[in-house]
Parts: sequence; structure tokens; C-alpha cells
Amino acid sequence: MTKRPGRGSAGPPPGRGRGSDGAGRPGTKGSAARRPARGMGPSQRKEAQRKETPRKKPPRWETARDDAGSAGAPAKKPGPKKPAQKASQKAPPKPAQKKAPAKAAPGKGRAGRTAQHAHTATGPPRTGTGSGGGPRGPRPGGGSGRRPPPRTPRTRVPFHRRDPLKRLNVGLLVVAFVLSLFAGRLVQLQTIESGKYSEQAMRQRLQKIELPAIRGNITDAQGHPLAMTVEARAIYADPSLIKADKRQTIVNALAPTLGLNPSTLMRQLSKPDTRFVYLAHGVRPDQARLITSWNFLGIGTLPEYRREYPNDSLAAGVIGFVNDAGKGAAGLESSMNDVLAGRAGWQRVEISPEGQHIPMGQDQRRPSEPGRGVRLTLQRDLQFKAQQAIEKQVKATKAKSGSVIVMDPRTGRLLAMASAPGFDPNDYADSDGDLWGSPLVQEAYEPGSTGKVVTAAAVMEHGGVTPHTPYTVPDRIRKYDVQFRDSHRHATERLTFAGVLATSSNVGTIMASESIGSQRLYQTLRDFGFGRKTGLPLPGETPGLLKPPAQWSGTDRYPIAFGQTVSVNAVQMASVYATIANGGVRVEPTLVDGTVGGDDRFTAAPEPKRTQVISARTARQISDMLEGVTTEEGTAPKAQIAGYRVAGKTGTAENVNPRTGGYDGGGYTASFAGFAPADDPQLVVQVVLQDPKRGSHYGGDAAAPVFKDVMSFALQSQKVPPTGSRPPTVQIHARD
Repeated sequence: MTKRPGRGSAGPPPGRGRGSDGAGRPGTKGSAARRPARGMGPSQRKEAQRKETPRKKPPRWETARDDAGSAGAPAKKPGPKKPAQKASQKAPPKPAQKKAPAKAAPGKGRAGRTAQHAHTATGPPRTGTGSGGGPRGPRPGGGSGRRPPPRTPRTRVPFHRRDPLKRLNVGLLVVAFVLSLFAGRLVQLQTIESGKYSEQAMRQRLQKIELPAIRGNITDAQGHPLAMTVEARAIYADPSLIKADKRQTIVNALAPTLGLNPSTLMRQLSKPDTRFVYLAHGVRPDQARLITSWNFLGIGTLPEYRREYPNDSLAAGVIGFVNDAGKGAAGLESSMNDVLAGRAGWQRVEISPEGQHIPMGQDQRRPSEPGRGVRLTLQRDLQFKAQQAIEKQVKATKAKSGSVIVMDPRTGRLLAMASAPGFDPNDYADSDGDLWGSPLVQEAYEPGSTGKVVTAAAVMEHGGVTPHTPYTVPDRIRKYDVQFRDSHRHATERLTFAGVLATSSNVGTIMASESIGSQRLYQTLRDFGFGRKTGLPLPGETPGLLKPPAQWSGTDRYPIAFGQTVSVNAVQMASVYATIANGGVRVEPTLVDGTVGGDDRFTAAPEPKRTQVISARTARQISDMLEGVTTEEGTAPKAQIAGYRVAGKTGTAENVNPRTGGYDGGGYTASFAGFAPADDPQLVVQVVLQDPKRGSHYGGDAAAPVFKDVMSFALQSQKVPPTGSRPPTVQIHARD
């Protein structure tokens, strides 16, 4: 009786067919070796051998199903019944260890190799055709069955399963590493570099605003303002708030209103990374209100102060001006800037991105300190008269320039310092920059005959010469290889030294100077202030030119004696006549009377230095001799003032021609210096005209009338009465 195959360890796994001999496919676990079944015909054996050709190795998932079938999974419905195999043909039990690959016996074909593999398998022989796809063997009893068509396996991507816990740990490590980077950066920003970024943020919010100091006023001797500080506004911009499409509109509005260059203004409004830039200073309040009414975003105003000169060009050469940056740029405004300007303060405030002041933010402040006022020795009314007179004469004579100085010889106080042409410090930018200086101290010139008083003082003090010393004076004289001459041709005259001075004879002065040596002449010039600065607080003062005798050539001492080959400024020459008028005592010129503090407390300037240059007797004799100059026989009768005794000296000096280095074609300097009343001198007036081209170029014609005009006004304004004394008789011609 043949046993029907069923479940069990020896049965084939589900889905597997059996071969003709009832065994499974060769090369699979639990299958016996296939042999040609007994009782089969030749055709059947041939068909069996063809089907015994091994199939391609099944995919892994099918092998897994084979394993599951060997464990007792239900088998497929068997095909036709087959005769039971003999017990001896059953495969031995499956060993526990992994089987070694089977080797085919030598000389055998595929069936032999398959049979040998089946004998080495661990499971029982399998029948039918499973997922392994072997040929179906004969049924028990010698029958044959049809093998179902082989199943085509689907191609699948291998999936390698891994431990999910390991993947989770790796993911957590990655997340932890990224978080540690963020944490490290936070620690760096908030601890290690926190100060740096806090400071940077504070700098972005903080804005430093300058608190300008009130500049001190400049007044005349009576307290009248010559330069004063008034309220004004500064216009500023915040470029970060100004949109690009609004810039041109702002430029078109502000440039003509403030007088600014449009291209410069556009660059200021377009500055990157900038929160504050000044556009203009010293804007009048009414202009600032107009600009504010336009409501331009990013444009604002700040309170400040503006310098104003209420008398326009009056004393501009002395006072100077303050530039747009608030710094003194000329005159006393420049030289005394530290005193006048005070000390500016500042305030640091926090500004929001919208440009608003943060009320509770940081606020640091250093208050400003106002400057001190400066009181001058100048007198406004006298200054006005002097300036008016010199401007008129410069225009009348077509001179290059002119100056007038009024001085008190007893104190050295300068009461007026006028020059022409001048400029208006309120609109200094519209004037010639060459006029911004003070020609009274910056311009050196050869004094000419006005310098003869120094030679007179030297020869009378040290050479034994008196006013009555006679000289035979021709109109020219030769010294070595140089010929010197008087200003006009004349016959040889017999003159006293007083006459030499009165007629301003160059030849007579040379003859008198030979009574002293070169060193004595040089030292007297130095004592009167030649070759050194006056000490006035005005920028750019020239000391003039006076070489020591060691540098003189063989003939230099002769032109020096009559005021050529040396140079002085106008204040130096005025100081010479003030020394004569003050009895031979030189008082250093003084321009600043003192300073005024914020509490209106006046601090007087130090007293000027006094030096006895010549004796009072010599000074008195020279003064009497100078009165003869203003007589009809002298060179300056146009300097006479009715009711007053006037002493003075004319000067007509040749100027050096810069093109040739000689005097020919260089023009002239016409001057007059004198004092009144001659018997009690209280005022000195010095007048200088550079290169007059219309009319006479002599000092007695061009400069003396200005002296008379200014001195007359000064005597009246100072309430100086006439002395009523009779002038001395000056002997001009010597008696044989």
C-alpha cells in the first residue's frame, strides 16, 4: 500500500512539486537525489532528464519559504498518487550543522550530481515542484505527472534591516552636536564677546551732540560792540532716514536757501552708514524756521551761535572774522581765539532708528564754558573818522593802499587803526583774501624822511649836534662810488641842523650822521623799535628789516641815515613819534585794554613796558625842530591845525621795484607822522599812502591833509583844548 505524502518534516514545503521519482529539486534542502524512475520508457526517461536540469537559484524570500515548509507548514495539494518509496530511499534526518556543498561523483552527469546532493541533505526526500522549481518525479506506482509552469520571480531591491536603536542613537548624537554648536555660539556672543557687541550696539544708538560755547564779544574802549555773538541755528541731516528719491528735492530746496554747492550737498545727504552730518552753521533763526516748515524727513536744526559785526567793515583789519566752522580766521579773532572761544561742551544721547531721542536712555553731558570778552583801546567814533578819511584819500590819489594810526603817547594806547581798502567781515567770502590781514603790522615799507628823527636823536644825544649846528648842503653828494641826492634840485644852501630836518634834506642828514659811528646809529634804531615786533596780538606782524652793522656794505649807513635800506611797519613808525612826544620814553603800543568774564568782571591787561630811549631835553629839542616842518618854510604846511601847535615830519620814500631789484619804477610811499599839541603832546597820528598815482606823491601833499583831518577830529573828541602858547622860532638857515 502506497502512503500518500502529507505534512511532516519529510514532506516538501508548500508550493513545491515532486519529480518523477518523488524527490524534490536537486540542490535544495531536504530533497533526495533524482534518478530515472523504474519502469519508465525511453521517452519518459528523456523527458525526466531534461526536467532534471537545475533551475536558477531562487531569491532569498523563496528560500525562506522553503525553510518554513520544512518546519511543518501545510503542503500543497499533492498531484496524482505515486507509489510509495522504499524506506531505504528516505533521506536521513537533517543534521544540526551547516552542510557542506555537495560534489558530483566523477563520471556522472547532472542526475548523478543531483542524487549525491540529495543523499547529503539533512531533510527527507521531497516530491513535487515547490518554489525551488525542480522537475516533478514519477508518482508512486510508476505514474508520471505534469509539472506546472515555473513562476517568474519579481526583482526587488534588497533591504538590509539594521538595529533601530542604533539608528536612533546616531540621530540623537547628530542633533546633540548641532545643538552644541548653537549653544557654543550663544555662549560666545553672550559671555565671551558680549562686551564687544554691546559696545557696538551702543555706538549705533549713541549720538554725540556738540554744545557750542558762547563766544566772547569784542568791544571798543567804551564798551560798544565791534564783534558780537547772536543766536543762530545749525542745519544737520540724518542720511539714513532720507530716501534716495527724496534727495534731489531736498537739495533743490536747501542749496539756494543756505548758499550751498548742490553737488557737495548731495554727497553729504548720500553718505552711507551715517546718522549725523552738519550742512550749515550760523543760519539765521528766520531761515531755520523756514527750513523746518518744509518737514523734510532727516533734516533738522540745532541751536548755536553766529558771529556778527554790527559796524560792517569798521576796524575789520584789526578784528578779523570767524569762519563757518566757528574758528577765528583773521585779526584778533584768530590770535585771541582761545580767549574768545571758551570751551565747547558735548552731550551724548541715545537715538532710536527713527531718529528720536530715547528719553530714558544714556545721557552724558559736559557743559560748555563761555569765552571771555575782549575790550580794546580803540574808540569807535575816532576809528570811524580815521577809516573814512583814509578811504577817501586812497580813492582820490588812486593809491594802492593806505593806513591811519591814532595813538596816545603817554600810555601807548592805540585809539584808531584804520586801513583801506577793507572788507566786510559779515561777508568775508565775497571779498579778496589779500585784504583779510592787517596791513598796519603785516606790511613793511621804507620810512624815508620820517625816519630821519631817529638819526637826529642819535647825533644830538651822542654826536654833539645841536639844532643850530650849521651845514653847507648841496643837492647831491658822493660817497665812495655812490651818489646821493635830495628829493629836488636846489643850489647849495647854508642850513642849520633844524633847517636840515625842516627841509628834509638827505644830503644834510648824511653830513650830520658822520658825527656818530655805524654801531651807535644801529643801536639807536633798535632802541626806537626798529627790527623787532611791537608785541601787538595781531597775526602775521613783520619786524621790518634792520641788518646789524657787520652786514652793512660800505655805503649802507648813508641811506639808512635818511630812512632807506631799512623797513618798518606803520605801528613801529607811530611808536617812534610817540617816544619823541613822550619826552624820550618809549611805551610799548597797546591794543587790548583787558578781558571781561562771564560775570562782567573786567580784568585789565598788564601795563606796557616803558623804556627811556633819549633824554627829555633831546626829545624837547627834536619836538621844536619838528614844528618847523609844518611852517610855511617847511615841507608840510598842509598839516597845520588852527589854534594848535603841531609837530611832525613828512616822508617820501622810493619803493623797490620787484622786477628790477632797484628803485626805478617802483613808485613811492608818501607818509606823515606828527603829534599835537606840540608843547603838551597827547595824540600822535601816523598816515601812510602806498604808491599814490594821482596828484603829488610827496608826503606833505598826499599824507599831510589826512593827518590834519584826523587829528582835528581826535583833538575835539578827546576834548583836548589848545594850549595857547606861542610856538618857538625855528632857525632854518645858518648865520655866518
